Amino acid sequence: MRAVFVQASVAAAVAAIAYFFVHNSLENLERLNVKTGFQFLARPAGFGITQHLIPYDEDSSYGRAFLVALLNTLLVSAISVVLATIIGFTVGLARLSRNWLVAKLATAYVETIRNVPLLLHLFFWYFAVLRPLPGPRQSVVFGGVAFLNNRGLYLPAPILEPGFAAIPIALLVAGLATGALVWWSRRTRLRTGRHHSVIWYAIVLLIGLPFVADVLAGFPIGWDIPRLAGFNFQGGVVVIHEFVALTVGLSIYSAAYVAEIVRAGVLAVPKGQVEAARSLGLRPGQVNRLVVVPQALRVIVPPLTSQYLNLTKNSSLAAAIAYPEIMLVFAGTVLNQTGQPFEVMTITMAVYLGLSLIISLVMNWYNRRITLKERTS
Repeated sequence: MRAVFVQASVAAAVAAIAYFFVHNSLENLERLNVKTGFQFLARPAGFGITQHLIPYDEDSSYGRAFLVALLNTLLVSAISVVLATIIGFTVGLARLSRNWLVAKLATAYVETIRNVPLLLHLFFWYFAVLRPLPGPRQSVVFGGVAFLNNRGLYLPAPILEPGFAAIPIALLVAGLATGALVWWSRRTRLRTGRHHSVIWYAIVLLIGLPFVADVLAGFPIGWDIPRLAGFNFQGGVVVIHEFVALTVGLSIYSAAYVAEIVRAGVLAVPKGQVEAARSLGLRPGQVNRLVVVPQALRVIVPPLTSQYLNLTKNSSLAAAIAYPEIMLVFAGTVLNQTGQPFEVMTITMAVYLGLSLIISLVMNWYNRRITLKERTS
């Protein structure tokens, strides 16, 4: 009862403090004749957004602008997390390589990237690499279908024709079949101790089944190739430089920290485990994949969660290079136009809080899952 009383008292104190700050803020806003409420979300925004994954124009509402900015934030964060994980794991393992040159190059990458502020990374990729590119008429051409210039990267846009639905259905079936194969392989290994590699079956399923569906449907995917018309390209889809600079900068910067996390996790695996695996005749790649990495994940996942959280929150630096994410669009343009800082900043903070809690929830679930596997095995 004493513990319950203490916790209830702390919760009541936190609620009282929160109420005081909210009530005080609302009173001050009312005294200054500042409008309050969220009715502004239904009003027309009156400004454009350079990148939008859903239909949007100047007549769209502030709520629509918020959704566009949120999707842009989610897109760059998700891609950067994937790229940072791949690069970080590669560099982290490379730092432990027996090859002197590979290990030193990986060390130089980590020490150089980590000691330069992230904002300078973004400025470098945006102002020093992408902005000085030539104009549309002097574009860098890739295979005659992709064009890179100072206005962006122009890529072919897919045109979905009747019958296209068969391809995602085939991909879904292939994914389910691959999952079933992986589950069967793990169950068999735990029950009999025999390892059945299913990677080639998975590759055949994930590539072959959609390809067969594509052939049977009559190749229902066309391509809109960008073409130079006047002083700019028409057709296709353009990837703006702000997105490229932010994605590359976040990925490379975060990968340096992920690499150190991976290196620490691998070094935490007892050397006897590695020596035992080698004595069984396993190749170096098999030792890392089957013995080292599964055990290192118990050490890697908790700090990796923090790094994913930092990466997502660091995406707010995109405002410095004018990428239209939640901070620039909503906490910048919308705040200046509506003059409702309390509501706008509350929504913005709630977005980052929600994203952080979701990432923590997923990573904690994965951490419990691999820990449970280690205990049961």
